[in-house]
Amino acid sequence: MEEIKRFLNESADLKRVIADTLSEDIEKAIIAIRSSLDNGGKLLLMGNGGSAGDAQHIAAEFIGRYKKERPALPAIALTVDTSALTAIGNDYGYDFVFERQVDGLAQKGDIVLGFSTSGNSENVVRALKKAKEKGAKTIALLGKSGGKAKDEAEIAIVVPSNDTARIQEAHITIGHIICEILESDV
Repeated sequence: MEEIKRFLNESADLKRVIADTLSEDIEKAIIAIRSSLDNGGKLLLMGNGGSAGDAQHIAAEFIGRYKKERPALPAIALTVDTSALTAIGNDYGYDFVFERQVDGLAQKGDIVLGFSTSGNSENVVRALKKAKEKGAKTIALLGKSGGKAKDEAEIAIVVPSNDTARIQEAHITIGHIICEILESDV
């Protein structure tokens, strides 16, 4: 019982820190995404492992709905096309699976959002670089020190924790905040 309370309190404490230190960065991300969508852009999301699931979850909230009925918002999780992932991985290597998709799908004015708990996922870092080359805006939800991805994202939201589970919980909370605020504008 005490261990359960400890885990829940750690999560709650981290979210209080995020509220005090990252609200401005989250607002910048919301403004960038809103501007992209208002101008006909789309949201491309990616991550590895649990972060892949988070990218898919948030993309689904955009396409479907978060809390209210509204038109579908254009979002694509780059983690779901197994043919692209395996073909690119086989032909180019795993570090290129998101970069190649961004190269083929991103357009000027789109948003490319990468999830990485370490900030050092090479495939996410390479995709963020490619997105900037293509004129897409880059946002990264990161953890720990922000890693290499911090320098490649125009908006880097770095969760101040070294605990992967707490970082992932924070990322999904931030994703939900973005969804809820954007949805309230539609």
